[in-house]
Amino acid sequence: MTGMRHLAPVRWPPSPRLRSMVAGGGYVGWAMRPDRTARFVVPAHASVQLVIKVEDSAVRPPEFLHGTADRPTPLEGGCAPRYLQVDLTPLGAYRVLGVPMHHLAGQLVDLGEVLGPAGRRLGDAVRDAATWRGRFGAVDRFLLGRVESAPAITGDVAFAWRELERSGGAVPIQVICRQVGWSHKHLITRFREQIGLTPKRAARVIRFERVLRRLDEAPRPDWARLAAECGYADQAHLIRDFAEFAGTTPAAATGRAWR
Repeated sequence: MTGMRHLAPVRWPPSPRLRSMVAGGGYVGWAMRPDRTARFVVPAHASVQLVIKVEDSAVRPPEFLHGTADRPTPLEGGCAPRYLQVDLTPLGAYRVLGVPMHHLAGQLVDLGEVLGPAGRRLGDAVRDAATWRGRFGAVDRFLLGRVESAPAITGDVAFAWRELERSGGAVPIQVICRQVGWSHKHLITRFREQIGLTPKRAARVIRFERVLRRLDEAPRPDWARLAAECGYADQAHLIRDFAEFAGTTPAAATGRAWR
């Protein structure tokens, strides 16, 4: 998320049974600096973001979801002083939430509207815990409980998603269609249901997120080289995707905290 000023985050790995469902390696506890900005932008992302406020703020629900998104989302009003965030893989979110992912795509939704009282209980359990370890434990127990009665994942969708992730969005969609034996139209339908984006848009967002991860590691890169290494035709191609998915230019993004 851009335009925000965080203290060092607290990170915690999920239960081994949940690792394939949690993107980015684990749970994160955030604390905002006192001079946090009143406006920020969430770039396009191929995960479903679950946010639970430890301390409340004036804007957005106490616990909410931000679905997969293929465009930047500007949000008014600063973040809560402290909050917990879990980035679920789309297939993980489909299992945990039990709703078609295209209903959440690009949307910021109150968790209670999706899960009812169970969503409120999760928020209360996180806020009642006195430590970050206790808060992460509450999320672990909640997700494990949801998985017990989760809907089944279509094996071919899971395969297609893994292929896109493995290749950084580079594998051609027609190749995936041949591998799973589906028409392009059928793959789009199932992808929107269980991922929230079309295969082509998902591939482009995955590639863009790869660039953001590289920026976290080396905030002043050789842009032409980075574009080539991440699968872009040239630097101009990368610039166009930055405008579409982050609402800014690569140069303006240098030094920003995207996560």
